[in-house]
Amino acid sequence: MDKSIVQLVDELPTDNITVKVLNAIDYLMPGQWTNLVGFENSIRSITGETDAQVIQKIRDRAVVLYHDPKYGYQSAVQLYQTIDTADVAIGTAALANKIGEKISFLSILSNITPKPEVLQSFDLVLKIAVEIIAFCKLNGIPQPNPQAFVNALNNNYQDAALMRMVALVCLDGMLPLGPNFLSKIHQTIAQADTNILTQNPVFSSLSNFIPGGTTSDKLGFITQGFDAVQGWINNLVTKTGITPESISNALGNYIQIADDNLDFVAAFIDQSTNYYQHTGIQTVARKVILQAQDSVLC
Repeated sequence: MDKSIVQLVDELPTDNITVKVLNAIDYLMPGQWTNLVGFENSIRSITGETDAQVIQKIRDRAVVLYHDPKYGYQSAVQLYQTIDTADVAIGTAALANKIGEKISFLSILSNITPKPEVLQSFDLVLKIAVEIIAFCKLNGIPQPNPQAFVNALNNNYQDAALMRMVALVCLDGMLPLGPNFLSKIHQTIAQADTNILTQNPVFSSLSNFIPGGTTSDKLGFITQGFDAVQGWINNLVTKTGITPESISNALGNYIQIADDNLDFVAAFIDQSTNYYQHTGIQTVARKVILQAQDSVLC
């Protein structure tokens, strides 16, 4: 049986590599993200409620709403989980022993390999596709709509949702692909054919979620989504002045980086974090809690 939203939020870690990485880049959007864990704690923080009986009613109502398929909460969480689990985690036992302390990964670099540019490029655009699809599910938009998503991204994306998009730009774009990552990705997609897409393990995991009757149609949707988001990404890069080096330096404040090869840094972060799932659960929790509060107080 699928976990309830209560269980998902209660199981979010207070401190692991994912949390350290998100804290490291939080300076780009100060005040936007806090690592809300624990469902009752989340209710208190999001709604401001202090009455134990009201909190219990919101909790109970949230559980019902989460499992109601017409709201798309479970589907959104499944998307966030799928995009992360498609990337193979490494060194699980070794990393588990390092939770709660700074991490030197020099000793495990031999276990990872940076992704080729084509694979990395498609990982990023597939994450954008997932974000568009999940956004539409959470907001009752019947068909995935890149323009509706970009309008929200420009005007009212906040909290964990905004943090997720900033992390996407930093960790899946700038750090592994360099300052010209947008042009590299654009060129990769423009030259891609359906064979490249069908051979991508992340696409294989997500194919059923992506609109389109054929692989060519699905590639068209993915391309449309990336094209729609490029303006926002450009603005973020210009506004923050981020570079691969600045991101690496920020990470170094939380994780002991024992190598200056940014390809390997990016590969380590990619293969040892699940920031999409972590912030995705927080995004869904916020939305279902607020809906539950409205329902309870009506």
